[in-house]
Amino acid sequence: MSVALDALLVRTDDTCGGRLRVSGTRVTVLQLALLYRRGLTPEEIADQYPHLSLAQVYAALAYYHANREEIEAAWQQEDDDARRLEQQFADRSGN
Repeated sequence: MSVALDALLVRTDDTCGGRLRVSGTRVTVLQLALLYRRGLTPEEIADQYPHLSLAQVYAALAYYHANREEIEAAWQQEDDDARRLEQQFADRSGN
């Protein structure tokens, strides 16, 4: 059975904040690409997510490599959001 690569990844507004993810899961391309960027091999990533096939991991990483600017911008946005929330919490707690 052959599977089209675009069938392995999906984006829906109501799951994972609309982030691109592995179809049928809540594992985002951002999560997998971050592990890869930290030095894990695709096989090691698949070992950490035993419900994912190696093909699904490779599809996510292929998307990352083809759309690196988009992924890195999303990481930056998440970092900015985290800093903003930390600051709001610190301001409310008086620290």
